[in-house]
Amino acid sequence: MTIDRRSLIRSSGAAGFGALALAAVSSGTALAYGDSEAQRGPGHDGLPPRLSPDERRHLRIFDELDFEIFTGQKWNRLDESHARNIRVHWPDGHFTDGIDKHIADLKAMFVWAPDTRIQQHPLRLATNELTAVTGIMEGTFTRPMPDGKGGFIKPTGKAYKITMATVGIWNRRHTMDEEHLFWDNQSFNSQIGLG
Repeated sequence: MTIDRRSLIRSSGAAGFGALALAAVSSGTALAYGDSEAQRGPGHDGLPPRLSPDERRHLRIFDELDFEIFTGQKWNRLDESHARNIRVHWPDGHFTDGIDKHIADLKAMFVWAPDTRIQQHPLRLATNELTAVTGIMEGTFTRPMPDGKGGFIKPTGKAYKITMATVGIWNRRHTMDEEHLFWDNQSFNSQIGLG
């Protein structure tokens, strides 16, 4: 199955992610499931043996990105996975260019939910320069949220736990040139008491 992956991802949102996953599976790309040793077995990294060295590397970098760098707010390390001129596509349809803007956007998530974290990647796919990873992002709305108009939204104290997906397009330097983020904003806002 041959598809124009970049166009598909840009134009079709969640359906594009699904098509990418189906194309990867039908083309023989192996799935990498789960994160816990209980799911994988002792001494197994959860990555299938038939992935190329680059595909394995990209998935390992991605795990470290979410589990260590994002969750630990180690923004000075974001360039280990993101190109300087990265384009990031957000779930609401807007995109940003450049690692500095992306870091500012990520920091903003922790202003109102300082316990934001990603500790699981239930499904990981890799084929050539593409990775597709699902994650569980969670946190609690415990601090005032900037409303974008100079004011703040009072914290609700409500926790959120959403399934998200990230599709990354990697370059030869093993950093992402593009990152596509997918999650259900309506569910997200509802869980924190804003929907």
